[in-house]
Amino acid sequence: MNDKGKNLIIIARNAIGEAFGFEPRVYEEGPWLLEPAATFVTLTISEVLRGCIGSLEARRPLLDDLRNNAKASAFNDPRFPPLAQDEFNLIRVEVSLLSAPEAIEFTSEADAIGRFEPFVDGIIFEYGKYRSTFLPQVWEQLSDPKEFLIHLKTKAGLSSGFWAEGVKLQRYTVIKWKEI
Repeated sequence: MNDKGKNLIIIARNAIGEAFGFEPRVYEEGPWLLEPAATFVTLTISEVLRGCIGSLEARRPLLDDLRNNAKASAFNDPRFPPLAQDEFNLIRVEVSLLSAPEAIEFTSEADAIGRFEPFVDGIIFEYGKYRSTFLPQVWEQLSDPKEFLIHLKTKAGLSSGFWAEGVKLQRYTVIKWKEI
């Protein structure tokens, strides 16, 4: 893990630990932390998902985005109860730094699926008020592009067979760092 990644992991863990009154670990500050960025923070316990919240667009400084997403992942992911203090030392923190999303041009659902780059692309699915995303890491569980899209649709609240004119897809990549 490079110094940047180590710093981001420490910042995310500190943000969660502060809620329990833990003393923060020292990290290296720098102007790069004030540049706008989009991050996701994923928490696992024994390799099982425990929380994952993030931003898709760089709207605030990296430091603020990371701290907010770390706390939200620990305490506000609607799929899980808030992290308990006795779980703090069990979690493993993963930080993903996202590239800017870019539109995927396609003519049909099959064409869209054929344009996905498994294990590289994070995908944003949008239709009207329905929206979902999967980080590139999700390809490890859903390696078939068709299944990947089906799960994106159901995550957005639509049926697995849904497709309509007006569906929008975007892709992004991530640089990720994970605690060992």
